[in-house]
Amino acid sequence: MTERTVSIHVPALTRVEGEGALRLRIEDGRIEALALDIFEPPRYFEKFLEGRQHAEVLDIVARVCGICPVAYQMSAAQALEDAFRLDPGPWVRDMRRVFYCGEWLQSHALHIHLLALPDFLGFDSVVAMAAEHPEAVRRGLRLQGLGNDLIRLFGGRSVHPVGACVGGFHDAPTLDEVRTMLARLRAEWPESEALIGWVASLPMPDDEQVFTSVALRHPADYPLAEGRIVSDAGLDIEIADYERHFAEEHRPQSTALFALLDGQPYLTGPLARLNLNLDRLPEATRALLEATGIRFPSRNMFHSLLARAVEIHVALVEAIRLLEAYVRPASPHVAVRPCAGIGFGATEAPRGILWHRYAVDGHGIIRAARLVPPTSQNQARIEADLHRSLLAFGLDQPDEALRLRAETVIRNYDPCISCATHFLDLTVQRQ
Repeated sequence: MTERTVSIHVPALTRVEGEGALRLRIEDGRIEALALDIFEPPRYFEKFLEGRQHAEVLDIVARVCGICPVAYQMSAAQALEDAFRLDPGPWVRDMRRVFYCGEWLQSHALHIHLLALPDFLGFDSVVAMAAEHPEAVRRGLRLQGLGNDLIRLFGGRSVHPVGACVGGFHDAPTLDEVRTMLARLRAEWPESEALIGWVASLPMPDDEQVFTSVALRHPADYPLAEGRIVSDAGLDIEIADYERHFAEEHRPQSTALFALLDGQPYLTGPLARLNLNLDRLPEATRALLEATGIRFPSRNMFHSLLARAVEIHVALVEAIRLLEAYVRPASPHVAVRPCAGIGFGATEAPRGILWHRYAVDGHGIIRAARLVPPTSQNQARIEADLHRSLLAFGLDQPDEALRLRAETVIRNYDPCISCATHFLDLTVQRQ
């Protein structure tokens, strides 16, 4: 047996946040052991929340992630309003959807243009890629900036926004601010249309595989901040029933949790959403997707990149639709009257379902909390995908080629692991 170890430091701009390792042992042309190691230390956010007033929760959970704070705030608001049996009303629900569209725009634009494209275009960094594809990088930065500004419109700032509250928002944008934002959104519409066709034309590996897609499903709209939890294997449940079907487990090689649906890995995120909600796409988006010639539902995980481009267009369509009907309300929030109870919330973060549960007392103080982020839900699926994709790629490939394919597979999920600045170490043992 020979053993070769390759240690790789990946710059933050070209990789996902976090630190991890892939341990792979190949014997006689077979994968004998494969483990995705995540070295993310526990941050105890659920314990931080215990004993806090309900009004503090949204500002605290926004700090879980700097890329998708809106998702954490909206899942928390939904769960607390469920516990208090509070209906925030149609204006709040519509504007929360716009708020969320900003997060989809900035997160998907960042991942497509700065994190994933170097893999598909043959570059080791976005800096190298920019020399030959400067307009692609500029487009990504423009779309990301637009998403940040849309978040700021309702959140006061784009990172860890402070404008949302249980019951709605602390303040509402003026009509002039909304008109200015609408003009910018309309200006980017053609670019989002072109992006779908351009991403569909990229050389993507043909790597069909079997997996279970899980996402929210809304009665009428493409899922963002509301819906039931469904799968393509027949699951259709209220979000309150999540814990009856989904379970997280510790594995010895990882400090992060692995989530399973009825004991099996599953996929959540843009590809799963698209697979399960094709009929909920806006008509204009559906036509653009059909024009690519790529058929959905798709079993090719690399089509996640195209799914993100599709969802950028969805976010623009939805934000424009809702802001065109904008009326500044007398109050941007409804009164909150705390009561004892247990509430559940689930929304679609850019990376997949983000599920919250809170137990509160009669004074609105948090007594227990549970937060299940999408990355932990996808980790078992990532490991299964690595096994399948490396077999299809060819185990006789050089270590460097195996490492690159493994990194490409993992980055394709756009995981948020932690706030480290490097990503993957690969140890290969051959016999």
